[in-house]
Amino acid sequence: MRFDIVTLFPDFFASPLASGVIGRAIARQIATVHCVNPRDFTEDKHKRVDDEPYGGGVGMVIKPEPMFAAVESLPSLPRRETILLTPQGQPMTQTLFRELGQGCDQIVLICGSYEGIDERVTELVTREISLGDFVLTGGEIPALALINGVTRLLPGTIGKRASHEEDSFENGLLDYPHYTRPPVFRGRAVPEVLLSGNHAAIAQWRYEQQLQRTRERRPDLLDSV
Repeated sequence: MRFDIVTLFPDFFASPLASGVIGRAIARQIATVHCVNPRDFTEDKHKRVDDEPYGGGVGMVIKPEPMFAAVESLPSLPRRETILLTPQGQPMTQTLFRELGQGCDQIVLICGSYEGIDERVTELVTREISLGDFVLTGGEIPALALINGVTRLLPGTIGKRASHEEDSFENGLLDYPHYTRPPVFRGRAVPEVLLSGNHAAIAQWRYEQQLQRTRERRPDLLDSV
């Protein structure tokens, strides 16, 4: 999987993408990540990428010329999605991550900044995606979340497929509680069923816990189960 990030702040991604499971996946070429800076495609000596909005208003708007040039400079693989990270997009979900991971060879992520991006940039876009119903200073954090969520599902990133098949949201429910040693900690004991060795009983307990947690914390999810 190839990720191309169109961002004014490429240094933002250096440490997160070098760390942990995702860092190892990138080191093993399961995924590759490339950053392109629209400032490199400006033609004035100040490398200006923004301007005042037509019609007035606060803030600055990213100009279309450097954004178009940055995206058009990228190679194009056969199964490519070009995504604008924006609060107005469809929410990120586990289903979306799975769809992108299975259906794409290349994902281009356009990170907005300032007050917004010139609307004409959406002509380049095949999807608009949101991290949630809130506003951040730019699209870099949502881009990281999407790269993480998709890459961890790619074959070879996580050793055991079951590790993510049983994640929260994979079956429409929240995850069940997890326990490890010691069997008793500060008076709180591990549920006996988990120590029983009865795999059928453990599976049933876990499913019941998923239902209970979802009912208590995210009852909205039960409508789709």
